[in-house]
Amino acid sequence: MPILNQKLKELTDSVIGHMTALNDATPGCINLAQGCPEHDPPQVMLDELVKQAQGGKQHQYAVIFGSPNLRKCIADKYSPIIGKTIDPDKEVVIACGGTEAMMAAVMAVVNPGDKVIVFSPFYEIYGTDAFLCGAEPIYVPLVPPAFDFDPAVLEDAFKQGGVKAIVVCNPNNPSGKVFTREELLLIEQLAEKYDAFVITDEPYEHIVYKPYEHVMAASLPGAYERTITCNSLSKTFSITGWRLGFTIAPPEITDAIRLTHDYLTVGTASVLQEAACAGFTLGQEYYDQLAADYEAKREILCGGLDEIGLSYSKPNGGFFIMVDISPFLEKPQFEGWTDLQFCEWMVGEIGIAATPGSCFFAEPVNNLIRLQFASNEETLKESVKRLAKLKKYL
Repeated sequence: MPILNQKLKELTDSVIGHMTALNDATPGCINLAQGCPEHDPPQVMLDELVKQAQGGKQHQYAVIFGSPNLRKCIADKYSPIIGKTIDPDKEVVIACGGTEAMMAAVMAVVNPGDKVIVFSPFYEIYGTDAFLCGAEPIYVPLVPPAFDFDPAVLEDAFKQGGVKAIVVCNPNNPSGKVFTREELLLIEQLAEKYDAFVITDEPYEHIVYKPYEHVMAASLPGAYERTITCNSLSKTFSITGWRLGFTIAPPEITDAIRLTHDYLTVGTASVLQEAACAGFTLGQEYYDQLAADYEAKREILCGGLDEIGLSYSKPNGGFFIMVDISPFLEKPQFEGWTDLQFCEWMVGEIGIAATPGSCFFAEPVNNLIRLQFASNEETLKESVKRLAKLKKYL
């Protein structure tokens, strides 16, 4: 039998996928490992989905780089935010979720032998995207509990030479860090100084808690020409299963992204693209309510962790909480355990699936787990009751 791709030997299955599978195989377990909103999308989108599916003509291939209607919706929404008129025909690509958007973006700008800077902790795909493109990921730590970075350490990463791009997830998954305008300006200045691209991943842009504010890196002075904005509609409209992502970038970069996107997927679902346009008719009050709803959910889960007496990093954005399990790992019962073993134990003993934090860090971090609070309030309140069982092990 021919030899398989040898790069795959250096990859492992998704830890989030492993914990979700374990959750699904355990009757009654609550999945706080995978961040899937538990509520329905806006009714206006569901109504439009029915209309498009039953009476529309969108059952064949869409334009490869995305429905003209959806591209226009995105251009219209982000032009005033970025501060320039985005051309929907030259600067927007619709991808199969934010995951494909990121992969297409990295493939468009990275060559074998290049280096890509990734902040750690990170969502699993970033380093892997670089690796599969033949590039070397270079990790710069975001230091708990505030998850700030040291500007000198970041510049040292650029000084290594050969850095083609830096990936910035804002708000950060899994830490919930919201990058400040000053931090983003520094990143953009270093990218310009060392002639690198800035690739952003911003699916939690509307899930940010006061007094923090989301700033698009592409909106900063002089930043647009070297910035690729990757995003998705999954979290904003609670449609993770629709797989609708997008990129915004200057025309010459977008041309390259279109080419990689074409060979990766040809295009995404026509009906879903047309139905998603209805979401862009919603006003600012929708986004304000979205953030308020998630803030209320955050307080439910944080309140439960406070009651147990566990330390955690309260997120400034997104819907994940990093919880310190050091007090358990110091007990004889859990001596020598990894965070993965602790999460697997929680499934059976507590009825909660969590994600071991080590899968997000390049550094040897074994004392954190990630919990999501995208579930509905009833599920979160039940989760808090179950998590309270942890008290007896402290």
